[in-house]
Amino acid sequence: MASHERNELKFIIETHLQFIYPDADHAALASQLIDIMGLSANSQKPPQHESVWDQEDVFLITYGDSIREHDVAPLKTLHKFYQTYIDDVINGVHILPFFPYSSDDGFSVIDYVQVNDSLGEWEDIETIASTCNLMGDLVVNHCSSRSRWFENYKQRKDPGKDYFFEADPDTDLSMVVRPRTSPLLREVETLEGKKHIWCTFSHDQVDLNFSNPAVLCEIIRIIKFYLDKGIRTFRLDAVAFIWKEIANSSINHPKTHELIRLMRTLIEHHTPNAIVITETNIPNHENLSYFGNANEAHAVYNFSLPPLVLHAMLTGNSQHLKRWQMSMPPAQHGTFYFNFLASHDGIGLRPAEGLLDDDDLGTIVNAMQNFGGRVSWRTAANGQSKPYEINITFFDAMQGTQKGPDQWQIQRFICAHTIMMSLEGVPAIYIHSLFGTNNFHEGVKLSSQNRTINRYKWDYDQLIGKLNDDNTHHAKIFNKMKHLLSVRTKQPAFHPNATQFTLHLGDELFGFWRQSPKRDQSVFCINNISNKKITIPLSSINLISLDTWTDLISMNKFSDLHEDLVLNPYQCVWLTNKLS
Repeated sequence: MASHERNELKFIIETHLQFIYPDADHAALASQLIDIMGLSANSQKPPQHESVWDQEDVFLITYGDSIREHDVAPLKTLHKFYQTYIDDVINGVHILPFFPYSSDDGFSVIDYVQVNDSLGEWEDIETIASTCNLMGDLVVNHCSSRSRWFENYKQRKDPGKDYFFEADPDTDLSMVVRPRTSPLLREVETLEGKKHIWCTFSHDQVDLNFSNPAVLCEIIRIIKFYLDKGIRTFRLDAVAFIWKEIANSSINHPKTHELIRLMRTLIEHHTPNAIVITETNIPNHENLSYFGNANEAHAVYNFSLPPLVLHAMLTGNSQHLKRWQMSMPPAQHGTFYFNFLASHDGIGLRPAEGLLDDDDLGTIVNAMQNFGGRVSWRTAANGQSKPYEINITFFDAMQGTQKGPDQWQIQRFICAHTIMMSLEGVPAIYIHSLFGTNNFHEGVKLSSQNRTINRYKWDYDQLIGKLNDDNTHHAKIFNKMKHLLSVRTKQPAFHPNATQFTLHLGDELFGFWRQSPKRDQSVFCINNISNKKITIPLSSINLISLDTWTDLISMNKFSDLHEDLVLNPYQCVWLTNKLS
């Protein structure tokens, strides 16, 4: 790298470090980080506000062993399934933590630079990365209590001696915001006596202390290692909690935001088309802050979308969903919303705070319990227990309405995903939503963990048998989802940054208009979220009368705009004036 370029990069990094570590030797630490990343003459800062994604980008979210075969490494089975059945409609794969772990199905990492030998090896990860945009988890807030770092902490030796956040148990920590009800501090015996360690999530997940620059350097080494293995998209897990301070909430700290900006600076200088996504399961306005000024996360999880879509489908009323959508700022160029309805975790309810009231949340909780779901709880600042998330497969969440189960489960499920696929942003589909997997009650009994309900492990041959049998709901859903994705990925109006406006068509419909960045295609997305047949005049949608409009989903054409648009229960249309 030319001297002035290196100095410019060093200056940027030093600026981040001055805010995070005011008392550190910023020049020396900046040089150390640059060396760790191996930045060279090929390193270049990508243009600001550049989108390296388009309408063809779709992610699959999966565990490394969500599909299994006898005597075959699960990562090889995943790759086989991906290439054989879905690589024509999905070009990104998020493999949930595939490292050795001690709890939380991977999110309590023992060793960040090893592949869990029950899944495969790094060669399998690199093979998958060579065929898609591979997303990996950077579990930055905590590591396993069985990690080498924590063992060293107890032995009072490096690396690890100063890697964890200690607190006095007599200190008032009531202001700390947490998603769990377990005690915050864990008592630990060390060679220097008893210590009390901060554990945001569980006592097996010990929080890292980023106020120690050595911890930052360790994480940057891990980032560099992942980039070298082909990971191009980084999911920063539970990142809102990484900076702790006594006597405040220890969530969304300004230094947390600066750390993310620093990580992004280093990542994008190494790999200009790399993407940073923040996983912040918090109220909507706090979540949006992780965009920064298009200089922080490239993408944020659209956490408010799942509970709002769920509420709309249960009630047949789009008011709350529509009001939220109108309040959402368009993502600046160079950023995007990461849209999803289901994940390995449950349907978070904190992101619905301020968007749904207690009665609305009660409607969701009651219906989901009636449909076989579980509820996980958190302790609010006032000591009150509040529902934190719903644990249920999204297919079973669509069994019926607030009045109970009905015959529209498949249609309702597809309607919800059609909405998600067509909204501004990049869609992500959890593997069990791709197949319409049912609640895994047996797994909950075995694990005593509510989240296991949505973490079933499919046998490969059994799954393929289901998908090849057109009479199963699994095949019906899989084929419909693939059809929708095959249509979506061809439409420039579904570019993640394409214009979006909300339509006002009544509470039983949820509609919006998308226009491509070049303004050469419009798509009117109209979704019947009720169990009734709805009729509206085409003239009420403001379609240009000189054009012929086609529903991209059914390929039905509409040339007479004086006729009515008739939508069956949970039917969706994508009306366009230009076929791609």
